[in-house]
Amino acid sequence: MNVRRSAAALAAVGVLAAAAPATAAEPSPSPKVTVPSGLYGKGDPTYDGVWRQSLTLVAQRTLGYRPAAAAVDWLTGQQCANGSFAAFRAAPAEPCDAKVKADTNSTAAAVQALAAADGHGIAVGKAVDWLKSVQNEDGGWGYYPGGPSDTNSTSVVIGALTAAGTDPADVRKSGKSPYDALPAWSIPCDQDGGGALAYQADKKGKLLPNADATAAGLLGALGKGFVARAGKAPARDTCAEARTRTQVADNAGAYLAAAVAKTGHLTSALPGAEDQPDFGNTADAVVALAADGRTEPAKKAYAWLEKNAGPWATQNGPAAYAQLILAAHALGQQPGDFGGTSLVRSLNALGPAPRMDSAAEHEEKSDDGSGTGVWWIVGVGLVAGIGIGFLLSGRKKQQP
Repeated sequence: MNVRRSAAALAAVGVLAAAAPATAAEPSPSPKVTVPSGLYGKGDPTYDGVWRQSLTLVAQRTLGYRPAAAAVDWLTGQQCANGSFAAFRAAPAEPCDAKVKADTNSTAAAVQALAAADGHGIAVGKAVDWLKSVQNEDGGWGYYPGGPSDTNSTSVVIGALTAAGTDPADVRKSGKSPYDALPAWSIPCDQDGGGALAYQADKKGKLLPNADATAAGLLGALGKGFVARAGKAPARDTCAEARTRTQVADNAGAYLAAAVAKTGHLTSALPGAEDQPDFGNTADAVVALAADGRTEPAKKAYAWLEKNAGPWATQNGPAAYAQLILAAHALGQQPGDFGGTSLVRSLNALGPAPRMDSAAEHEEKSDDGSGTGVWWIVGVGLVAGIGIGFLLSGRKKQQP
């Protein structure tokens, strides 16, 4: 999913990044695939190369950095001639063929990253055209072209369309837009998990509440992508029949707020194991709740992440750091001081070094923590039009 890519606190990023200890993840290099130059992280990129690179570039732009040319070139080099992206192409110089499994999630993530990077309008346009070409008749998208639509894929494509300057409501197949698809996954209020969103209906047609899909669907219903800012509080806080995207968002926001109210985090369960905290989905929930104007539960979840998510980010690398940065951005928190760790330095250390925009260079160099005006202006200007949304752990968990 999706972010999740700080507001007033941007003024402190430079000094905090310099002062706080870096904890850059250094997982063992893949024994199967050589990690190419320009790609962030040391782990096997086979299943997440484009995703983690895209999240990294979006997070860097949100912080006021211009990503390194090598990093952007690696991402653009992954694009197929028809505009699509696969999770990873080990031989990007070779034409895409039937063995290259392009998917909507990687393509939508790349759109958001390249739209944020500027100067890549042709690549973005080709990717958007491909996404439009594989839209399903219900208005949504599946993970792979031709697969049944699901909440997560539909929502990350909504974020891509928004980032590219296209109104998702105008992208239609058989008369239906992605906003028309979302209510079908909203669980009725009188059922278990009422208000939540399912990933998709199971084989029996039943909808099961899924916190990751709910966070993704909430952002999708709001028309947001990976980057979001705190929105206006919703008019209601109770579940009602979801016929429109606004009603879907209200219900999903109320469900997520209740889900994090007790512990401050979401949980995931593996077969035969006890429920465990889900760091990635909790970070996504922070972004979604903030975008929905539910800042108090979002702050509670962020505080829990700040106390507990450091080791998780160190182990999981670029996408995890990017998710936490996007969560910090959504609430105006300080990504340069995340529980004593600099998310900024930790992420940037995992690949080619980005550089600050010239308008913000003097703030970075001063390292005295003073002054918020320039960072505020730069931060607001950079995020305008990027769009927000969902992160790797949940998406990969849900793909068919």
